[in-house]
Amino acid sequence: MIVSFDLDETLFVNPEKVGTETELGFPRRLLYPDRLRKGAPELLQWMHESGIQVWIYTTSNRSERYIRNYFRFYDVQIDQVVNAVRHEKEVQRNRKDPLPSKYPAFYHIDLHVDDERNVYQNGVAYGFRVFLLHDEDPQWTDKLRQEIERIRRIKASL
Repeated sequence: MIVSFDLDETLFVNPEKVGTETELGFPRRLLYPDRLRKGAPELLQWMHESGIQVWIYTTSNRSERYIRNYFRFYDVQIDQVVNAVRHEKEVQRNRKDPLPSKYPAFYHIDLHVDDERNVYQNGVAYGFRVFLLHDEDPQWTDKLRQEIERIRRIKASL
């Protein structure tokens, strides 16, 4: 199973609006200023231990190196990174008609986690699953685990 996550306002959040993990220590926080949503490291570690591939699928231009290093500080292994550059190169390619900004079905991703309603609507239109994450939801990890288990049961029954 593959689950992908958006970064901005999904895993990387504004600490004035959403609970966050402890800030990285000095000097790391200068190089990696993003703040990680509360509960994300534990959830992502559980996913990895459960045999679920953890991908980052973002429209940002953050480098794969930046993303992998950032999550390493929280002891989280990222299996794949799809940033804006990779999406443009592999998904959009030379197509004249633009595809959605994220197209998880192209990579056989089973569930994409995002905060953007338009990504959810694209999921409905293009046939990929999206777990819509809201700003402050202290139970987001439990809800996401339930959705992952629901999809696993569906896949196992096929």
